Amino acid sequence: MKIAFLSTFYPFRGGIAQFNAALYQEFKKKNDIKAFTFSRQYPGVLFPGSSQYVSPADDAAIIDSSEVLDTINPFTYWTAANQIRKFQPDLMLMKFWMPFFAPSLGSVAYRLKKKTKIISILDNVIPHEKRPGDIAMTKFFLRQNHGFVVMSDAVKNDLLSLKPNAKFLYHGHPLYDHFGAKADKNDARKKLHIPENKKLVLFFGFIRDYKGLDLLIRSFKGLPDDYILLVAGEVYGNFDKYDQLIDQLNLRDKINLQIRYINDHEVADIFSAADVCVLPYKSATQSGITSIAYHFDLPMIATDTGGLKETIQDGKTGIIVKEPREDLIRLAILDFFENNKSLSFVKEIQNLREVLSWKHLSDSILSFSGEL
Repeated sequence: MKIAFLSTFYPFRGGIAQFNAALYQEFKKKNDIKAFTFSRQYPGVLFPGSSQYVSPADDAAIIDSSEVLDTINPFTYWTAANQIRKFQPDLMLMKFWMPFFAPSLGSVAYRLKKKTKIISILDNVIPHEKRPGDIAMTKFFLRQNHGFVVMSDAVKNDLLSLKPNAKFLYHGHPLYDHFGAKADKNDARKKLHIPENKKLVLFFGFIRDYKGLDLLIRSFKGLPDDYILLVAGEVYGNFDKYDQLIDQLNLRDKINLQIRYINDHEVADIFSAADVCVLPYKSATQSGITSIAYHFDLPMIATDTGGLKETIQDGKTGIIVKEPREDLIRLAILDFFENNKSLSFVKEIQNLREVLSWKHLSDSILSFSGEL
């Protein structure tokens, strides 16, 4: 099958680019696939992180892609569609995660959908941080698709609330496998300057208000001194309020801060050093962090928000906290360590790996496209 994949690829960085690269490489094994990406993804003033692009230190998958689409230049919506049309794809895949991309991606799809099947993989439908016009733009984008891939009930329900007759494929988020093998825990901790005898809790990924880092910090106020929190990720906005909270609660000695973009080659040590990963989200649809954690056999504790409880099986691969409250998060952390739940959770995680593979997802998408 000839497949056009329009989304974020190298030289852009981040979890979405990593997802796309892994899926592209799987499709490439048996299909004629071509990657198309942005000439400009975000205007600099709208991007809250340090950089949209990979750095020399990143171990990024280099995907040969054509830079065809400028999200804020409508002229490129027409030229991008023309370039993709010349490839004559049977199927065009896109990744959608925020309404900002609806005009550009939707316009390209509109120009192609008469002769090409359009399927979009949805990370979010209704955004965490809402703005005027979001719903109208998202509805426009959804209308240009023949089908969708969803990876959580939350996203599925949001999709059906805006497009009740939508055809969709439900598939769990595949496991990221490009970060390398799990490292020895003690060796990993030495690199991070974390004592071997500490109970290490990990918060990983971009730091945004809805992810609840403040709740996790507050939960540490009531934990014994042998508990350490490792916060690893780039902040979207300003970290000052978290710094002030740490000082206010006198927790500076219990928190290891790695507040920066985490390069791919660092991920193995960070996840291998940890005992458990906590996702204290105040709102969510799904999270790619769960896929990374499973790759490294790392159990999780997460709040019952969005689709997290679908990925994390309560009492089997992790613990689901009923509400995003600091006291409940604290109790879950204590429960995990005091009742030695790690070993049984790891065994269950290892059983999930076959189903949550990139091959299984790519095969499922091809089968789904044949039904549209």
